Amino acid sequence: MAYGRSMTGAGAMDMKIRTILGGLVAGAVWLGASAAFAETYTLLATPKTVAWGNYNAAAKPVLTIRSGDTVVFHTLLTNSPAGLAKAGVPDDQIEQALKDVFREVTDKGPGGHILNGPVAIEGAEPGDTIEVRILKIDLAIPYAYNAFRYGAGFQTEEFPYARMKIIPLDREKMIGRFGPGIELPLHPFFGSMGVAPPPAVGRYDSAPPTFIGGNMDNKELVAGSTLYLPVFAPGGLFEIGDGHAGQGNGESDITAIETSLIGTLQFVLHKKTGQTYPRAETPTHYIAMGFNDDLTDATHKAIDEMIDFLVAQKHMTRDDAYMLVSVAGDVDVTELVDRNKGVHVMMPKAVFVK
Repeated sequence: MAYGRSMTGAGAMDMKIRTILGGLVAGAVWLGASAAFAETYTLLATPKTVAWGNYNAAAKPVLTIRSGDTVVFHTLLTNSPAGLAKAGVPDDQIEQALKDVFREVTDKGPGGHILNGPVAIEGAEPGDTIEVRILKIDLAIPYAYNAFRYGAGFQTEEFPYARMKIIPLDREKMIGRFGPGIELPLHPFFGSMGVAPPPAVGRYDSAPPTFIGGNMDNKELVAGSTLYLPVFAPGGLFEIGDGHAGQGNGESDITAIETSLIGTLQFVLHKKTGQTYPRAETPTHYIAMGFNDDLTDATHKAIDEMIDFLVAQKHMTRDDAYMLVSVAGDVDVTELVDRNKGVHVMMPKAVFVK
């Protein structure tokens, strides 16, 4: 079986929804289905449950859930068994699931990410929003890799060759051992989480992030954060993968601390919100995003999205919202290397006092 399910107790989780980001209905409301009937599914990465390199409204869901349900995703790193072996990973440490997927999956591309899904949320329709609560992220294997190659990465002309480094991961200390005297603190997150584009778009490449989310590579989306994705196709068709044990903003050489992850995510459906672009929040910040092949245009989009949020949810004038972004918001370069560049604006919640 690729997935299983188990009932969750009514007291296992507070099912009230927090105030939602711009375009959503504010205030706490109860989920349509009682928490007592929410279910937890496990979705393994198998040749029958992965989408290789694309988001597609025509794809058949590998799992259908209801609002309030939780899914435990077992995801695979984006590298081949042969590539890992060449870099020195012993054969018995290369996941059998990765070997199976590389051997059996023939429907690939145009991107290179191995994504779990798609998962459909019952009742999700264009114009709705899917709230993705990232409850927990665990390391699945004791190593990661970082690599660059000519033709990719921001400094590609200075490094006209390919290199790959295996980074041992210490799951107890949550550090990666990059090299002698260099330890990397680990903050696992999924580089790619997104939904299907409108049917007219067809099969969308998993590499460049856009209004569906996708390969956002946003290191703020760790456990405890929440992602809000607009719906463009029936069921939403959520996919997830590209596990990172950590990353620097920019992801300059085109890879992060790439590894396989196990993520526990809860899904909440919000009807008729009109949201059109992904947004997020952490316990301490609101996050707006912008994606474009031009970094300046991506920055304009991210700032505009934050201004729209402040106007809609904090009832500010556009002038004051623009000023607040300047005096309190951090404009960060998410990533530089996925064709569409990414920018995100971090607005601290602490500036809003009662």
